[in-house]
Amino acid sequence: MKIERLSQDKIRIFLTFDDLSDRGIQKEEMWQEIPKVYDLFTEMMDQAYSELGFDATGPLAVEVFALPSQGMVVIVTRGKYEHHFGGLTEDEMPDEIYEMEVTLEQNGPILYTFDDFEVVVEAAHMLKSLADGAGTLYSYLNKWYLLFDHEQFTAEKQNAIAAVMAEFGHSAMVSEAVLEEYGTKVMAAEAVNQICHHFPAHS
Repeated sequence: MKIERLSQDKIRIFLTFDDLSDRGIQKEEMWQEIPKVYDLFTEMMDQAYSELGFDATGPLAVEVFALPSQGMVVIVTRGKYEHHFGGLTEDEMPDEIYEMEVTLEQNGPILYTFDDFEVVVEAAHMLKSLADGAGTLYSYLNKWYLLFDHEQFTAEKQNAIAAVMAEFGHSAMVSEAVLEEYGTKVMAAEAVNQICHHFPAHS
């Protein structure tokens, strides 16, 4: 789980599927008001307070996005309630108000991180035919990131690519925008082809 502050009243939380499975939660259950999802939300808010000082008391708007083959992004915004409770004084406000807006976002890139370049090489050779040699390679904070544009592939191929990358790496907890701004773009295009051409597979 990784938490980022977007503004004074808004945070973004990245949850991998491992984060969910560790807590016994299926992806489909993230939009259900069940105790274990509430417990996860409470845990996220506690972590947001300890790491960022984000006070989650009072009304919150919660948006949940599903990223293809990677996990979930949860956007929490504080104080979006005036249009519902405009006639009430602060003392009359309900203690907790959750507006849940569900969005299935399947337009994100397939993005995984690797600790060692040798592992990237192994993954690239496994991905060469599957991913048609495509991909973008970044370096950021001593890790390697391999990104594929989902629009190049069918849903079946997206899942297959993600499955291979999951064998070698981990779902990236940073966004493509962060990599573009703060990372180093090592190979802008055809990264898998380039890696396979320059670095032989281990026998």
